[in-house]
Amino acid sequence: MEALTELCDLIAANPGQFADKLAWICSRCPPQGSLLGARVPPRASRSQLNALLAIARFLSRCPGAEAESHSAAASSASTARSIVIEFLRAAPSAAFRSSFWPQSCPIESISTFFTDFLRYITAAAEVSPEFSSEIAKFFGGTLIAAAEASGSDAVLSRLFLLAASENCPPILTADAERLLERLLDQFRGSTEIEDLLSTSSSENSAWSSSAQSTPSKVKIKDEDKEIAEDGDSDALSRVNGSAVSGRSSVDQLSGSNEIVGGGSAARQHVMAFEEEQIEGLEKQEIAFKLFGHILDRGVVVKTGYLEQVRKVASRQLKFLPIFLKIRKNEWREQGSQLKMRINTKLSACKAATIVQIKSLLSLEYDGKTSKDLLRRTLALLLDAAEACVLSSWRKLKICEELFSSLLNGITQITVTRGGQLLRVLLIPLKPLVLTTCAQADMWGSSRGAMFETITKISCEIIEFGWSKDRALVDTFIMGLAACLRERNDYEEQDRKEKQAVPVMQLNLIRLLADLSVSVNKWEVVDMILPLFIESLEEGDALAPSALRLQLLDAVSRIACLGFEKSYRETVVLMTRSYLDKLKTVGSAESKTLPPEATAERVETLPEGFLLVASRLRSSKLRSDYRYRLLSLCSDVGLAAESKTGRSGADFLGPLLPAVAEICSDFIPTSEIEPSLLKLFRNLWFYIVLFGLAPPIQQSQTPVKPISTTLNSSGSVSIVALQAVTGPYMWNDRWSTAVKHIAPHTPSLVVSSVKWLEDELELNALHNPDSRRGSGNEKVASTQRAALSTALGGRVEVAGMSTISGVKATYLLAVAFLEIIRFRCNGGILSGDTGSLTSRSAFNCVFEYLRTPNLMPAVCQCLTAIVHRAFETAVSWLENRISETGNEADLRESVLSSHACFLIESLFHREEHIRDISLILLTQLKDKFPQVLWNSSCLDSLLFSVYTELPSSSVNDPTWVAAARSLYQKIVREWIRGALSYAPCTTQGLLQEKLCKLNAWQKTRQMADVVSLLSDLHLSTGKNDCWTGIRTANIPAVIAAAAAASGADLKVTDTFNLEVLPTAISSATLKCNYAGEIAGMRRLYNTIGGFQMGSSPAGIVHGVATGGTRAHAQSHLEKESFNEILLIKFVQLLQQFVSIAEKGGQVDKTEFREICSQATALLLSNIVEDNKLNLEGFSQLLRLLCWCPAYISTADAMETGIFIWTWLVTTAPQLGPLVLAELVDAWLWTIDTKRGLFASDVRYSGPTAKLRPHLISGEPEALPEKDPVEGIIAHRLWLGFFIDRFEVIRHDSVEQLLLLGRMLQGTMKSPFHFSHHPAAVGTFFTAMLLGLKFCSCQFQNNLQNFRLGLHLLEDRVYRASLGWFSHGPEWYETNDKSFSLSEAQSVSIFVSLMNERSDVPQTESTFKGRGRENELTEMMDQCHPVWGQMDNYIIGRGKRKHLLSMLCQHEADRLEVWARPLNSKDSSFSRTKISSEKWTDYVRTAFSVDPRIAISLTSRFPTVSAVISEVTQLVQLHVLEIRTIPEALPFFVTPKAVDENSVLLQQLPHWASCSITLALEFLTPPFKGHPRVMAYVLRVLESYPPERVTFFMPQLVQALRYDEEKLVEGYLLGAAQRSNVFAHILIWHLQGETCGPESGKDAVNAKSNAFQSLLPAIRQRIIDGFSPEGRDLFQREFEFFDKVTSISGVLFPLPKEERRAAIRRELEKVKVEGEDLYLPTATNKIVKSIQSDSGIPLQSAAKVPIMITFNVTDRDGDPNDIKPQACIFKVGDDCRQDVLALQVISLLRDIFEAVGLNLYLFPYGVLPTGPERGIIEVVPNTRSRNQMGELTDGGLYEIFQQDYGPVGTSSFEAAREMFIISSAGYAVASLLLQPKDRHNGNLLFDNMGRLVHIDFGFILETSPGGNMRFESAQFKLSHEMTQLLDPSGSMKSETWNKFVSLCVKGYLAARRHMHAILTTVLLMVDSGLPCFSRGDPIANLRKRFHPEMSDREAANYMIRTCGDAYNKWTTAGYDLIQYLQQGIEK
Repeated sequence: MEALTELCDLIAANPGQFADKLAWICSRCPPQGSLLGARVPPRASRSQLNALLAIARFLSRCPGAEAESHSAAASSASTARSIVIEFLRAAPSAAFRSSFWPQSCPIESISTFFTDFLRYITAAAEVSPEFSSEIAKFFGGTLIAAAEASGSDAVLSRLFLLAASENCPPILTADAERLLERLLDQFRGSTEIEDLLSTSSSENSAWSSSAQSTPSKVKIKDEDKEIAEDGDSDALSRVNGSAVSGRSSVDQLSGSNEIVGGGSAARQHVMAFEEEQIEGLEKQEIAFKLFGHILDRGVVVKTGYLEQVRKVASRQLKFLPIFLKIRKNEWREQGSQLKMRINTKLSACKAATIVQIKSLLSLEYDGKTSKDLLRRTLALLLDAAEACVLSSWRKLKICEELFSSLLNGITQITVTRGGQLLRVLLIPLKPLVLTTCAQADMWGSSRGAMFETITKISCEIIEFGWSKDRALVDTFIMGLAACLRERNDYEEQDRKEKQAVPVMQLNLIRLLADLSVSVNKWEVVDMILPLFIESLEEGDALAPSALRLQLLDAVSRIACLGFEKSYRETVVLMTRSYLDKLKTVGSAESKTLPPEATAERVETLPEGFLLVASRLRSSKLRSDYRYRLLSLCSDVGLAAESKTGRSGADFLGPLLPAVAEICSDFIPTSEIEPSLLKLFRNLWFYIVLFGLAPPIQQSQTPVKPISTTLNSSGSVSIVALQAVTGPYMWNDRWSTAVKHIAPHTPSLVVSSVKWLEDELELNALHNPDSRRGSGNEKVASTQRAALSTALGGRVEVAGMSTISGVKATYLLAVAFLEIIRFRCNGGILSGDTGSLTSRSAFNCVFEYLRTPNLMPAVCQCLTAIVHRAFETAVSWLENRISETGNEADLRESVLSSHACFLIESLFHREEHIRDISLILLTQLKDKFPQVLWNSSCLDSLLFSVYTELPSSSVNDPTWVAAARSLYQKIVREWIRGALSYAPCTTQGLLQEKLCKLNAWQKTRQMADVVSLLSDLHLSTGKNDCWTGIRTANIPAVIAAAAAASGADLKVTDTFNLEVLPTAISSATLKCNYAGEIAGMRRLYNTIGGFQMGSSPAGIVHGVATGGTRAHAQSHLEKESFNEILLIKFVQLLQQFVSIAEKGGQVDKTEFREICSQATALLLSNIVEDNKLNLEGFSQLLRLLCWCPAYISTADAMETGIFIWTWLVTTAPQLGPLVLAELVDAWLWTIDTKRGLFASDVRYSGPTAKLRPHLISGEPEALPEKDPVEGIIAHRLWLGFFIDRFEVIRHDSVEQLLLLGRMLQGTMKSPFHFSHHPAAVGTFFTAMLLGLKFCSCQFQNNLQNFRLGLHLLEDRVYRASLGWFSHGPEWYETNDKSFSLSEAQSVSIFVSLMNERSDVPQTESTFKGRGRENELTEMMDQCHPVWGQMDNYIIGRGKRKHLLSMLCQHEADRLEVWARPLNSKDSSFSRTKISSEKWTDYVRTAFSVDPRIAISLTSRFPTVSAVISEVTQLVQLHVLEIRTIPEALPFFVTPKAVDENSVLLQQLPHWASCSITLALEFLTPPFKGHPRVMAYVLRVLESYPPERVTFFMPQLVQALRYDEEKLVEGYLLGAAQRSNVFAHILIWHLQGETCGPESGKDAVNAKSNAFQSLLPAIRQRIIDGFSPEGRDLFQREFEFFDKVTSISGVLFPLPKEERRAAIRRELEKVKVEGEDLYLPTATNKIVKSIQSDSGIPLQSAAKVPIMITFNVTDRDGDPNDIKPQACIFKVGDDCRQDVLALQVISLLRDIFEAVGLNLYLFPYGVLPTGPERGIIEVVPNTRSRNQMGELTDGGLYEIFQQDYGPVGTSSFEAAREMFIISSAGYAVASLLLQPKDRHNGNLLFDNMGRLVHIDFGFILETSPGGNMRFESAQFKLSHEMTQLLDPSGSMKSETWNKFVSLCVKGYLAARRHMHAILTTVLLMVDSGLPCFSRGDPIANLRKRFHPEMSDREAANYMIRTCGDAYNKWTTAGYDLIQYLQQGIEK
């Protein structure tokens, strides 16, 4: 139900927004129509009843819901109202029946339901007239039905009536009369009981005159018979005065408790009352309450009914005294039954009383009748009230409530009739008051409700009668006061009676004091106070007694009223009384004093002083009282100072709370009279002298109880030293009072009173008889020692020899005062002192330093006091560092106040004050760095201090120069320090200050501030503004700072952010936006709102749609300016979100503009404190925080950082709100897997693009949006978070906990991070923030979270290690500085991690703080992060060392990528690691995650210890790592195959690996092991056949070793699944068919078997085709066979006839069908042949031809036809080209995957038969040879001819294309070693890109019988270097770029060395020429140089490029080709 209630309240607050929720609640109610008219209503469920209550509550809280503009809300509200009305209408037939309620529903629950339901309905009717009238129509009938219910329905109907009696909705007049009639019937059955009571009353009347000495009762006349029936004649006579006229107050009280009548009458009364049924009494109570509700509603009913109601109520009151007089033991019923009867009866009487009063007030009579009726009613009420007081049941709560009702009724009757009944009332009221006061149980600390009620009523009657009949009121008051003077002969009374009158007097004193205070009139005080004072000075209260204590308390309360005469009389009396107590100290009389005397001194008088101090309001009297109280303290101290023992403390201590209170409003920095200052000095002198101040050197020990004896002895030295060091000896209230006095005490020195130098003045503080006089050197030495101790030893005792004892005491008082002042509230002065500076208590403590001509020793002491005060302030701030909410705000206010004061004190004229201020300010900044970003401190630094600076007009040039120099130094250091830690916030603050200056239009001040900021800047890398690594060195923070600056800056490796220009620019921009909002608001207010003919569509749409548009229009016209703009901005921001969610592009400029305007609007309303639409405000703030996260681009995040910084610096109170929203948005990105948390494999960068050829895993569609965008956005975001962390880490626990929540969510799993290589810097920046946050565990503000922070730190380390569970990757972006920043991010993380000592931190985190058990449990149990451990601390150290090593390696690796041309060795490469250490690293890594250990082998492939240990661990834990395909090589080895290892049995369960790794197992060393082969085939079958087609040559070669026919089976199966696979396989099988190979017999035998196998497989494939597949096969092969056979036709023809012959042959070839494709590119569908495109090519003995086809893309537009030329060769073996192009294709994929802009074009080549094949023509290219035939120049000149002059964009673009293609082919050439690189084999396309063709000589082969003339690793001829290196010195930018690309390409290729080697290795037995000599595989491996580190490999590539640069052998080979073949060189 609680949740439903909260939902209901939320709906009521926002009915339009949550209309659907209201409809849902309505749907859970009983269905509409199911209750009314149903013969048997359905049983309701508990959920339905709860829903009914919820909608009733909704109606009570949202009365205007049906008027909502939102149609859905109005509809739901109408439904809710209908449901409630139907339920109430159907209540008699449904709710009054038990069958309606849930089974086993208790009566209490039904009662509670009715009560709550009717309470809500009544409240709803009160606020909604329409609903009220609707309810009134039928509710009266419902009540009547309930009243008439009988049988089984009676119980539930009575519960309903009971609830209605408490909360009754309105009813109609007719229904009210019917209800009255029905209810009155219930009282007609009780007449017999009433008659019996009347009879017994007539015989022995209760409270009759027999118990009183009064005349006989007034005879009732016949005409008053009717009146007498409902009135008590005896009571009437009492009102007329006969009952009390002849009795004194004591006489009345003595007879008040007598029992009247005999025992028989009492028994008759008991029997009569016991005849009443409790149920009947309950019904009567309900009836009376319903009567009251009817009268309250103002329903006009017939007079007769009202008269009957009044008579019924009168009868109840008539017999109430008889009921109350019966003693408990006279009842026959006892126990709970009797208590129930008493409570029920009195409750009914209470209800009767209330209804009687209401009936009288609602009727009008003529004068006599009305007066008599009122008199009789007053008599009844007074009798009943007196009976309540004297009843034995008076302590019952109901009796007290009844008494209160009776007296309230008396007051109402009296007041409503003016003053007519005042005399009638006051005469009997006096004995009632005295009767109440005389009750013994009403004396004490709690006098009871009856006493409070009688006091309250008396006050009200007196206040009313004061203006009506003053004399009568005076008589009443004097009559009460006169009772104090009555004397009684106590000796003749027994002991019990002796106690009665004193109790009455004590209570009467209290009542009279209460009357005085409540009435608050000096005339009343003048009547009462003299009696009190007379009793105290001359009467019975002169001696100590309880009466005296009560009177002293009373006079102190009267003094508080502030009437000057009474105040002075009272204070003089109290002061004299207190001093009189001091006279008895040490006398014999003091030993025999009664306890009241001690109570008066210790409690009553001090409490009286305190009461006066706390309640005086007049400033004049408070000042007078302050002076009097301080004078009293001074007199007490001086008098007690000569006494022995503790008398001084015992007398001065009790006064301290009052002093603290009266000084609470004193402003210590205000002007003060010397005399008052002297009193303050005296007070503190004696406080210190008597040891009353709390210790200032150590924490206070438990307080000793207060002393009440005045003769104890004590040592002066002990008191002095113990006062400093503790323990405290006195009452803790005194200590607290001293703490409260200190902040309100002025400095104890002024220039006009030189107490520090005036010894005589100080000596006057000593009594001449005192042993502490100035001549007592022992006492002086003690005081000096205490002073030295108080100063923390800063001044040695020996250095105080010139300081007298009294002066030492005075200095000790100063030390105590100032230290306590700072200890109490941190050193904030009281009062509204204006600026922050004036609030600092350093104003007081520095006042001592301004005293001129001080003695050196005194000056040293005062300086030490300043430092001790500062230490106390620091300690106070540190102790509250963990506070939150208002306490945290107070702490920061204190801190900023002190900082501002010290800043302004830096420019004081006195040099020693400047020096102290500088020292303290520096210490304050070091302790609390948050002051650097405190807005007030910056204001003081930049603005306030400016006004304090000396100008040139001051006639002291030295001071002017020193002050201004110091000012500039301080400001620059301050801002540099702030920038170094939080550059975003600092820039935002500076911009905000510049906006202020702009608004103030202070030109000179602006110029000075600008000059101060002129040389401030931020830059990447090392910063000369500070030393070491700080937050601003973190690349992400620098990037965020650039965004926060507001300028459109891009961070580069040479980035330099000038703070001043960007700050001015952004400040101007912010001012413009603020001005726009202010201007629009001014215009809006000027024209009186927007009278729109038609609203903007966007706004109207945001408010309403459809039919409600017109209503929305009128609604908008009434909206304020703020609300209109809020709606608009919310809509615009939501549109941006919608665009981003749909994948659209958000306009950067527009988004920034809208966000800035929205921020300006939001801030303008906060600054101006206008009334805001709270919902719109929160929604706008939320959108401003969330939009950048939704959009997730760098541009959007830059805008976000700019506006977030703007928000938190301009309105710091928004900081927690902004951070909370940002944390939620961050966690949302985790849940939605965005940016850094895009953990899906398709977001993982290069690995996603290289699946499944080189990387294991299924290929997936790449994301539409570049994941790097989201990663960079997160990187910027983290920079802002780190910036905010530095700002809040010391001052805001709430915001720290928000960041902790964010980091907990971030680190909760090490597997939800993206492993995209571009994320490495962002990832480790997040880890860096985690470590920084965890460092807070050693701060005081997070002491309670240390264990959590320690676990978070473990999660950070676990997540960091998780990054290394994948192999190292490279990634290149267009941002040239990105790679460098990534490397720096990791390096800074390593630096921070290495700075943290591990084991001492771990132990100190827990030990010494009661957490040893937690540490032990963490060690011995299963750790939530690391699992089971043997030794936590040792394991933690190992993991940290492993992480440090890996991070250092990663940083060095990234450094190589970022700076490939930097040949300097990395720090990691210079580190020597032993084999044992490597083994330990591997084991630690494996224990965390086996993937980390396995990835070590790819990071350190040449470290044998790593390989060996990983192999061993994999084989030991093979069952646990079956999901890691990279672990295969460590147990699937040739040795394992030879031994048939049991480990191979795990292969069927192993995860699929990459295709290249699977193909490696097909090589001969694995001998076709069945388990291995089965695994390989499972892997291949897990991928689509089209993915495997790329490796068809290798699969065909694998048939050579396929003894088990497994490969053959796979090929046949894949061929059946894919026609394309089958076709490519057939062509490769045909290409492998050849004649017998030469060589050894065994080899020939195997080769022959292989050759014989190929046709059989081919035929089996063909046989396996389906009819459709066979048809496609025949058409595809026949088509290209015909084209290929043209070459044979041309061979015998002369060259000049061959082209025409080609045309003729091509015209014969027809394209049959729409599904033929190019064999070299299966995705290209052949549409037709260009018959005139055939060209015969040059060849010595062959006639290759080139033919162009018209093709379309298989998955593209069928009408998009493009040409594609192919070369058909006959007589040439193309298989070697296929292998070379396979490697080139893999390299291209690798380069593209890592983002390298390197160009390779692996054109298609396919062998279609023995020495036959098809080769794709590279489009839009020409050979270098062809280019040379058209011009005599080199490439440089050709490029200028084709692309324009050097320097033009077209030329430079072509040069760029040449560089990236040359670099790509340089890497490919280095690995493949292609030779015969003459200019005929080099092509250039129309964009300037280089393409290598013809790979007839690769690896170990070369032309000229393998003479290897071309010795360069790749061709880099002179003409090529002219383009690559215009300078010719290998130092140009273009050359460096070329070499950098070569290095990066080479590094990227090395990552996939094994895959490339496997691809080549499988072709070794193919018979290709490239394998005919040497060891091509080993040499290929060597060219990868796996033994080299990344830096060494980079240097190797650099040397290779230099070696190839214009090498002479390259030029020589070109010359040979020119001479031999005529190929242009």
